[in-house]
Amino acid sequence: MTAATPDPTGGRARLRAILSGSVGNLVEWYDWYTYSATALYFAPVFFPKGDQTAQLLQTAAIFAVGFFARPVGAWVMGRYSDRAGRKAALTLSVAMMCGGSLVIAVTPGAARIGIAAPIILLLARIFQGLSLGGEYGASATYMSETAGRAHRGFWSSFNYVTLIGGQLVALAVLIVLQRLLSLPQMADWGWRIPFVIGAGLAVVAFWLRRSMQESQSFLNADAPAAERGSPRLLLRRYPRETLTILGLTAGGSMIFYVYTTYMQKFLTNTAGFSKAGATELSAATLIAFMAAQPLCGWLSDRIGRKIMLLIAFGGSALITWPVMTRLAAIGSIEGAFLLIFAAVLFESAYTSISAVVKAELFPTNLRSLGVALPYALANALFGGTAEYVALWFKSAGTESGFYIYASALSAISFVAALTMQDTQIHSRILED
Repeated sequence: MTAATPDPTGGRARLRAILSGSVGNLVEWYDWYTYSATALYFAPVFFPKGDQTAQLLQTAAIFAVGFFARPVGAWVMGRYSDRAGRKAALTLSVAMMCGGSLVIAVTPGAARIGIAAPIILLLARIFQGLSLGGEYGASATYMSETAGRAHRGFWSSFNYVTLIGGQLVALAVLIVLQRLLSLPQMADWGWRIPFVIGAGLAVVAFWLRRSMQESQSFLNADAPAAERGSPRLLLRRYPRETLTILGLTAGGSMIFYVYTTYMQKFLTNTAGFSKAGATELSAATLIAFMAAQPLCGWLSDRIGRKIMLLIAFGGSALITWPVMTRLAAIGSIEGAFLLIFAAVLFESAYTSISAVVKAELFPTNLRSLGVALPYALANALFGGTAEYVALWFKSAGTESGFYIYASALSAISFVAALTMQDTQIHSRILED
Protein backbone atom coordinates (compact mmCIF):
# COMPACT_ATOMS: atom_id res chain seq x y z
CA MET A 1 0.00 0.00 0.00
CA THR A 2 1.26 3.47 -0.86
CA ALA A 3 0.08 6.95 -0.01
CA ALA A 4 -2.13 6.90 -3.09
CA THR A 5 -3.77 3.58 -2.27
CA PRO A 6 -6.83 3.64 -0.03
CA ASP A 7 -7.12 1.42 2.99
CA PRO A 8 -9.05 -1.72 1.96
CA THR A 9 -10.91 -1.75 5.28
CA GLY A 10 -14.23 0.08 5.23
CA GLY A 11 -15.48 2.77 7.53
CA ARG A 12 -17.23 0.24 9.75
CA ALA A 13 -14.05 -1.81 10.20
CA ARG A 14 -12.10 1.35 10.93
CA LEU A 15 -14.63 2.40 13.57
CA ARG A 16 -14.52 -1.06 15.14
CA ALA A 17 -10.73 -0.96 15.33
CA ILE A 18 -10.74 2.49 16.94
CA LEU A 19 -13.38 1.45 19.47
CA SER A 20 -11.42 -1.69 20.36
CA GLY A 21 -8.32 0.37 21.03
CA SER A 22 -10.31 3.01 22.91
CA VAL A 23 -11.99 0.68 25.39
CA GLY A 24 -8.70 -0.80 26.53
CA ASN A 25 -7.16 2.65 26.75
CA LEU A 26 -10.00 3.82 28.99
CA VAL A 27 -9.53 0.88 31.35
CA GLU A 28 -5.77 1.41 31.53
CA TRP A 29 -6.17 5.06 32.47
CA TYR A 30 -8.98 4.28 34.91
CA ASP A 31 -6.62 1.96 36.75
CA TRP A 32 -3.85 4.57 36.70
CA TYR A 33 -6.00 7.45 37.93
CA THR A 34 -7.79 5.46 40.61
CA TYR A 35 -4.65 5.91 42.70
CA SER A 36 -4.90 9.69 42.52
CA ALA A 37 -8.69 9.80 42.93
CA THR A 38 -8.63 7.75 46.14
CA ALA A 39 -5.40 9.17 47.61
CA LEU A 40 -7.31 11.45 49.98
CA TYR A 41 -8.64 8.32 51.70
CA PHE A 42 -5.78 5.82 51.60
CA ALA A 43 -2.91 8.24 52.35
CA PRO A 44 -3.36 7.80 56.15
CA VAL A 45 -3.54 4.01 55.71
CA PHE A 46 -0.07 3.75 54.17
CA PHE A 47 1.43 6.91 55.73
CA PRO A 48 -0.17 7.40 59.16
CA LYS A 49 2.27 10.06 60.43
CA GLY A 50 1.98 13.82 59.83
CA ASP A 51 -0.84 16.13 58.75
CA GLN A 52 -2.88 15.86 55.55
CA THR A 53 -0.37 17.79 53.43
CA ALA A 54 2.49 15.56 54.64
CA GLN A 55 0.49 12.40 53.90
CA LEU A 56 -0.52 13.61 50.44
CA LEU A 57 3.09 14.60 49.77
CA GLN A 58 4.19 11.00 50.37
CA THR A 59 1.47 9.53 48.13
CA ALA A 60 2.40 12.12 45.48
CA ALA A 61 6.02 10.96 45.72
CA ILE A 62 4.96 7.39 44.92
CA PHE A 63 2.75 8.76 42.12
CA ALA A 64 5.87 10.43 40.72
CA VAL A 65 7.98 7.26 41.06
CA GLY A 66 5.35 5.39 39.04
CA PHE A 67 5.85 7.98 36.33
CA PHE A 68 9.60 7.41 36.35
CA ALA A 69 8.94 3.75 35.54
CA ARG A 70 7.08 4.84 32.42
CA PRO A 71 10.19 5.66 30.32
CA VAL A 72 11.47 2.12 30.97
CA GLY A 73 8.07 0.74 29.97
CA ALA A 74 8.05 3.01 26.91
CA TRP A 75 11.45 1.72 25.83
CA VAL A 76 10.60 -1.96 26.34
CA MET A 77 7.00 -1.88 25.14
CA GLY A 78 7.70 0.59 22.34
CA ARG A 79 10.29 -1.76 20.88
CA TYR A 80 7.89 -4.67 21.36
CA SER A 81 5.10 -2.80 19.56
CA ASP A 82 7.33 -1.92 16.59
CA ARG A 83 8.55 -5.51 16.35
CA ALA A 84 5.64 -7.75 17.38
CA GLY A 85 2.78 -5.41 16.50
CA ARG A 86 0.47 -2.87 18.10
CA LYS A 87 -2.06 -5.54 19.08
CA ALA A 88 0.48 -7.64 20.99
CA ALA A 89 1.79 -4.64 22.95
CA LEU A 90 -1.68 -3.35 23.83
CA THR A 91 -2.79 -6.77 25.07
CA LEU A 92 0.28 -7.18 27.28
CA SER A 93 0.05 -3.68 28.76
CA VAL A 94 -3.54 -4.08 29.95
CA ALA A 95 -2.71 -7.42 31.59
CA MET A 96 0.12 -5.76 33.53
CA MET A 97 -2.13 -2.92 34.67
CA CYS A 98 -4.66 -5.45 35.97
CA GLY A 99 -2.01 -7.09 38.16
CA GLY A 100 -0.92 -3.78 39.68
CA SER A 101 -4.47 -2.77 40.61
CA LEU A 102 -5.17 -6.11 42.23
CA VAL A 103 -2.04 -5.87 44.39
CA ILE A 104 -3.00 -2.40 45.67
CA ALA A 105 -6.54 -3.58 46.39
CA VAL A 106 -5.42 -6.38 48.74
CA THR A 107 -2.35 -4.83 50.41
CA PRO A 108 -2.84 -4.32 54.19
CA GLY A 109 -2.12 -0.92 55.73
CA ALA A 110 0.90 0.21 57.72
CA ALA A 111 -0.91 -0.52 60.99
CA ARG A 112 -0.80 -4.25 60.16
CA ILE A 113 2.42 -4.81 58.21
CA GLY A 114 4.42 -1.66 58.93
CA ILE A 115 6.94 -0.40 56.38
CA ALA A 116 6.06 -3.27 54.01
CA ALA A 117 2.76 -1.53 53.17
CA PRO A 118 4.20 1.55 51.43
CA ILE A 119 6.92 -0.61 49.83
CA ILE A 120 4.31 -2.89 48.23
CA LEU A 121 2.33 0.17 47.15
CA LEU A 122 5.47 1.56 45.53
CA LEU A 123 6.25 -1.70 43.70
CA ALA A 124 2.68 -1.99 42.42
CA ARG A 125 2.82 1.56 41.05
CA ILE A 126 6.15 0.86 39.36
CA PHE A 127 4.59 -2.17 37.67
CA GLN A 128 1.66 -0.05 36.53
CA GLY A 129 4.09 2.61 35.33
CA LEU A 130 5.85 0.05 33.15
CA SER A 131 2.47 -0.90 31.69
CA LEU A 132 1.34 2.64 31.01
CA GLY A 133 4.70 3.60 29.53
CA GLY A 134 3.98 1.25 26.65
CA GLU A 135 0.23 1.86 26.51
CA TYR A 136 0.38 5.47 25.36
CA GLY A 137 2.81 4.86 22.52
CA ALA A 138 1.05 1.75 21.24
CA SER A 139 -2.48 3.15 21.53
CA ALA A 140 -1.56 6.56 20.07
CA THR A 141 0.17 4.84 17.19
CA TYR A 142 -2.59 2.32 16.59
CA MET A 143 -5.39 4.89 16.58
CA SER A 144 -3.46 7.33 14.36
CA GLU A 145 -2.58 4.58 11.89
CA THR A 146 -6.14 3.26 11.81
CA ALA A 147 -7.76 6.67 11.24
CA GLY A 148 -8.03 7.99 7.68
CA ARG A 149 -5.96 10.96 6.52
CA ALA A 150 -8.90 13.36 6.10
CA HIS A 151 -10.20 12.80 9.65
CA ARG A 152 -7.06 11.69 11.46
CA GLY A 153 -7.17 14.52 13.98
CA PHE A 154 -10.81 13.80 14.83
CA TRP A 155 -10.45 10.04 15.27
CA SER A 156 -7.13 10.15 17.10
CA SER A 157 -8.65 12.64 19.55
CA PHE A 158 -10.45 9.66 21.08
CA ASN A 159 -7.11 8.67 22.56
CA TYR A 160 -7.55 11.51 25.03
CA VAL A 161 -11.33 11.08 25.18
CA THR A 162 -10.71 7.65 26.68
CA LEU A 163 -7.73 8.88 28.71
CA ILE A 164 -9.91 11.56 30.32
CA GLY A 165 -12.78 9.08 30.38
CA GLY A 166 -10.70 6.72 32.49
CA GLN A 167 -10.08 9.47 34.99
CA LEU A 168 -13.75 10.44 34.91
CA VAL A 169 -14.89 6.88 35.56
CA ALA A 170 -12.46 6.70 38.48
CA LEU A 171 -14.00 9.86 39.93
CA ALA A 172 -17.54 8.62 39.22
CA VAL A 173 -16.87 5.40 41.12
CA LEU A 174 -15.49 7.45 44.00
CA ILE A 175 -18.53 9.78 44.00
CA VAL A 176 -20.90 6.81 44.16
CA LEU A 177 -18.94 5.28 47.03
CA GLN A 178 -18.92 8.61 48.87
CA ARG A 179 -22.71 8.70 48.62
CA LEU A 180 -23.16 5.09 49.75
CA LEU A 181 -20.52 4.79 52.46
CA SER A 182 -19.70 6.83 55.53
CA LEU A 183 -16.38 8.65 55.86
CA PRO A 184 -14.99 6.02 58.33
CA GLN A 185 -16.01 3.22 55.93
CA MET A 186 -14.32 4.96 53.01
CA ALA A 187 -11.14 5.46 55.02
CA ASP A 188 -11.18 1.88 56.33
CA TRP A 189 -12.00 -0.28 53.30
CA GLY A 190 -14.15 1.62 50.79
CA TRP A 191 -11.16 3.07 48.94
CA ARG A 192 -10.13 -0.47 47.93
CA ILE A 193 -13.28 -1.08 45.87
CA PRO A 194 -12.21 1.08 42.85
CA PHE A 195 -8.99 -0.94 42.55
CA VAL A 196 -10.95 -4.23 42.54
CA ILE A 197 -13.24 -2.82 39.83
CA GLY A 198 -10.18 -1.75 37.83
CA ALA A 199 -8.67 -5.22 37.94
CA GLY A 200 -11.96 -6.73 36.73
CA LEU A 201 -12.34 -4.23 33.90
CA ALA A 202 -8.78 -4.93 32.77
CA VAL A 203 -9.67 -8.59 32.30
CA VAL A 204 -12.53 -7.54 30.00
CA ALA A 205 -10.23 -5.18 28.07
CA PHE A 206 -7.66 -7.97 27.68
CA TRP A 207 -10.30 -10.17 26.07
CA LEU A 208 -11.42 -7.37 23.72
CA ARG A 209 -7.89 -6.56 22.63
CA ARG A 210 -7.15 -10.16 21.73
CA SER A 211 -9.72 -9.82 18.91
CA MET A 212 -8.36 -6.51 17.56
CA GLN A 213 -7.20 -6.17 13.96
CA GLU A 214 -3.57 -5.21 13.44
CA SER A 215 -3.03 -1.80 11.83
CA GLN A 216 -2.45 -1.74 8.09
CA SER A 217 0.63 0.46 8.53
CA PHE A 218 2.36 -2.18 10.64
CA LEU A 219 1.38 -4.97 8.23
CA ASN A 220 2.78 -2.97 5.30
CA ALA A 221 6.08 -2.08 6.99
CA ASP A 222 9.04 -3.66 5.21
CA ALA A 223 11.93 -2.46 7.38
CA PRO A 224 14.42 -5.15 8.48
CA ALA A 225 14.09 -6.52 12.01
CA ALA A 226 17.20 -4.64 13.19
CA GLU A 227 15.56 -1.31 12.28
CA ARG A 228 12.26 -1.99 14.06
CA GLY A 229 12.00 -0.22 17.41
CA SER A 230 15.72 0.63 17.58
CA PRO A 231 16.49 3.41 20.12
CA ARG A 232 19.88 4.03 18.50
CA LEU A 233 18.29 4.47 15.08
CA LEU A 234 15.62 6.72 16.55
CA LEU A 235 18.12 9.10 18.11
CA ARG A 236 20.48 9.07 15.14
CA ARG A 237 17.92 9.69 12.39
CA TYR A 238 15.21 11.63 14.22
CA PRO A 239 16.81 13.72 16.98
CA ARG A 240 14.81 16.85 16.14
CA GLU A 241 11.50 14.98 16.21
CA THR A 242 12.44 13.39 19.53
CA LEU A 243 13.32 16.77 21.05
CA THR A 244 10.09 18.25 19.68
CA ILE A 245 8.03 15.67 21.56
CA LEU A 246 10.02 16.36 24.72
CA GLY A 247 9.31 20.06 24.37
CA LEU A 248 5.60 19.68 23.59
CA THR A 249 5.04 17.19 26.40
CA ALA A 250 6.81 19.28 29.07
CA GLY A 251 4.13 21.97 29.19
CA GLY A 252 1.31 19.79 27.89
CA SER A 253 1.62 17.17 30.62
CA MET A 254 2.23 19.73 33.37
CA ILE A 255 -0.93 21.72 32.59
CA PHE A 256 -2.94 18.52 32.13
CA TYR A 257 -2.06 17.24 35.59
CA VAL A 258 -2.55 20.65 37.19
CA TYR A 259 -6.20 20.78 36.11
CA THR A 260 -7.02 17.08 36.44
CA THR A 261 -5.33 14.95 39.11
CA TYR A 262 -3.90 17.79 41.24
CA MET A 263 -6.97 20.01 41.02
CA GLN A 264 -8.97 17.72 43.31
CA LYS A 265 -6.33 18.16 46.04
CA PHE A 266 -5.91 21.87 45.33
CA LEU A 267 -9.63 22.53 45.75
CA THR A 268 -9.60 20.70 49.10
CA ASN A 269 -6.21 21.67 50.47
CA THR A 270 -6.00 25.30 49.27
CA ALA A 271 -9.43 26.53 48.14
CA GLY A 272 -11.24 25.04 51.14
CA PHE A 273 -13.79 22.84 49.35
CA SER A 274 -14.97 19.60 50.97
CA LYS A 275 -13.55 16.30 49.68
CA ALA A 276 -16.90 15.34 48.16
CA GLY A 277 -17.39 18.82 46.65
CA ALA A 278 -13.89 18.84 45.15
CA THR A 279 -14.42 15.39 43.65
CA GLU A 280 -17.76 16.33 42.07
CA LEU A 281 -16.39 19.61 40.71
CA SER A 282 -13.42 17.76 39.22
CA ALA A 283 -15.79 15.30 37.58
CA ALA A 284 -17.85 18.12 36.04
CA THR A 285 -14.81 19.82 34.53
CA LEU A 286 -13.53 16.49 33.22
CA ILE A 287 -16.83 15.90 31.38
CA ALA A 288 -16.47 19.30 29.67
CA PHE A 289 -12.78 18.60 28.97
CA MET A 290 -13.59 15.23 27.42
CA ALA A 291 -16.36 16.67 25.24
CA ALA A 292 -13.94 19.26 23.82
CA GLN A 293 -11.52 16.65 22.45
CA PRO A 294 -13.35 15.56 19.26
CA LEU A 295 -14.24 19.17 18.45
CA CYS A 296 -10.61 20.30 18.69
CA GLY A 297 -9.44 17.21 16.80
CA TRP A 298 -11.92 17.98 14.02
CA LEU A 299 -10.73 21.59 13.96
CA SER A 300 -7.11 20.46 13.55
CA ASP A 301 -8.10 18.61 10.37
CA ARG A 302 -9.22 21.94 8.95
CA ILE A 303 -6.76 24.55 10.20
CA GLY A 304 -3.72 22.38 10.86
CA ARG A 305 -1.98 20.89 13.91
CA LYS A 306 0.60 23.64 14.43
CA ILE A 307 -1.84 26.51 14.97
CA MET A 308 -3.76 24.38 17.49
CA LEU A 309 -0.57 23.79 19.48
CA LEU A 310 0.27 27.50 19.46
CA ILE A 311 -3.21 28.32 20.78
CA ALA A 312 -2.88 25.68 23.50
CA PHE A 313 0.52 26.66 24.86
CA GLY A 314 0.25 30.39 24.31
CA GLY A 315 -3.07 30.44 26.13
CA SER A 316 -1.82 28.27 29.01
CA ALA A 317 1.27 30.41 29.50
CA LEU A 318 -0.91 33.52 29.82
CA ILE A 319 -3.78 32.30 32.00
CA THR A 320 -2.29 29.78 34.46
CA TRP A 321 -1.22 32.38 37.04
CA PRO A 322 -4.52 34.34 37.12
CA VAL A 323 -6.67 31.19 37.04
CA MET A 324 -4.86 29.43 39.91
CA THR A 325 -4.68 32.63 41.98
CA ARG A 326 -8.39 33.25 41.59
CA LEU A 327 -9.30 29.61 42.28
CA ALA A 328 -7.45 29.71 45.60
CA ALA A 329 -9.88 32.31 46.94
CA ILE A 330 -13.06 31.94 44.88
CA GLY A 331 -15.27 29.92 47.25
CA SER A 332 -17.94 29.42 44.56
CA ILE A 333 -18.43 26.06 42.84
CA GLU A 334 -19.92 27.68 39.73
CA GLY A 335 -17.09 30.23 39.48
CA ALA A 336 -14.48 27.54 40.01
CA PHE A 337 -16.02 25.42 37.25
CA LEU A 338 -15.91 28.29 34.75
CA LEU A 339 -12.27 29.07 35.53
CA ILE A 340 -11.15 25.45 35.23
CA PHE A 341 -13.19 24.96 32.06
CA ALA A 342 -11.55 27.99 30.43
CA ALA A 343 -8.13 26.54 31.27
CA VAL A 344 -8.85 23.02 29.99
CA LEU A 345 -10.35 24.42 26.79
CA PHE A 346 -6.92 25.81 25.91
CA GLU A 347 -5.34 22.52 26.97
CA SER A 348 -7.75 20.65 24.66
CA ALA A 349 -6.09 22.25 21.65
CA TYR A 350 -3.03 20.17 22.63
CA THR A 351 -4.47 16.99 24.16
CA SER A 352 -6.90 16.35 21.28
CA ILE A 353 -4.04 16.07 18.78
CA SER A 354 -1.26 14.92 21.10
CA ALA A 355 -1.39 11.36 19.73
CA VAL A 356 -1.59 12.18 16.04
CA VAL A 357 1.08 14.93 16.09
CA LYS A 358 3.60 12.56 17.66
CA ALA A 359 2.67 9.60 15.45
CA GLU A 360 2.93 11.68 12.26
CA LEU A 361 6.55 12.57 13.06
CA PHE A 362 7.95 9.03 12.66
CA PRO A 363 8.02 6.18 10.11
CA THR A 364 6.19 2.94 10.88
CA ASN A 365 9.21 0.93 12.04
CA LEU A 366 10.04 3.46 14.79
CA ARG A 367 6.62 4.99 15.42
CA SER A 368 5.60 3.36 18.71
CA LEU A 369 9.02 3.84 20.26
CA GLY A 370 9.32 7.38 18.88
CA VAL A 371 5.95 8.36 20.32
CA ALA A 372 6.33 6.56 23.65
CA LEU A 373 9.91 7.18 24.80
CA PRO A 374 10.28 11.00 24.67
CA TYR A 375 6.66 11.40 25.81
CA ALA A 376 7.26 9.14 28.83
CA LEU A 377 10.52 10.92 29.72
CA ALA A 378 8.90 14.37 29.67
CA ASN A 379 5.85 13.04 31.50
CA ALA A 380 8.03 11.58 34.24
CA LEU A 381 9.99 14.82 34.65
CA PHE A 382 7.08 17.26 34.48
CA GLY A 383 3.67 15.54 34.56
CA GLY A 384 4.40 12.90 37.17
CA THR A 385 6.05 15.40 39.49
CA ALA A 386 3.33 18.07 39.13
CA GLU A 387 1.51 17.15 42.34
CA TYR A 388 4.71 16.75 44.32
CA VAL A 389 6.15 20.08 43.15
CA ALA A 390 2.84 21.85 43.81
CA LEU A 391 2.60 20.42 47.33
CA TRP A 392 6.27 21.24 47.97
CA PHE A 393 5.66 24.89 47.07
CA LYS A 394 2.62 24.90 49.34
CA SER A 395 4.47 23.33 52.27
CA ALA A 396 7.23 25.94 51.81
CA GLY A 397 4.65 28.74 52.02
CA THR A 398 5.20 29.95 48.42
CA GLU A 399 2.38 28.26 46.53
CA SER A 400 2.32 30.94 43.84
CA GLY A 401 5.79 29.82 42.78
CA PHE A 402 4.16 26.73 41.32
CA TYR A 403 1.94 28.86 39.09
CA ILE A 404 5.05 30.53 37.65
CA TYR A 405 6.71 27.15 37.14
CA ALA A 406 3.71 25.76 35.22
CA SER A 407 3.47 28.91 33.08
CA ALA A 408 7.17 28.72 32.21
CA LEU A 409 6.83 25.13 31.01
CA SER A 410 3.91 26.16 28.80
CA ALA A 411 6.11 28.88 27.29
CA ILE A 412 8.79 26.27 26.50
CA SER A 413 6.18 24.13 24.74
CA PHE A 414 5.04 27.18 22.79
CA VAL A 415 8.57 27.61 21.44
CA ALA A 416 8.73 23.89 20.52
CA ALA A 417 5.46 24.21 18.58
CA LEU A 418 6.61 27.41 16.90
CA THR A 419 9.74 25.75 15.49
CA MET A 420 8.16 22.54 14.17
CA GLN A 421 6.53 21.74 10.85
CA ASP A 422 2.79 21.19 10.60
CA THR A 423 2.50 17.40 10.76
CA GLN A 424 -0.85 17.45 8.97
CA ILE A 425 1.03 18.56 5.85
CA HIS A 426 4.27 16.63 6.45
CA SER A 427 2.87 13.40 7.93
CA ARG A 428 4.94 10.20 7.80
CA ILE A 429 1.80 8.06 8.05
CA LEU A 430 1.42 7.06 4.40
CA GLU A 431 -1.64 4.82 4.52
CA ASP A 432 -5.06 6.38 4.25
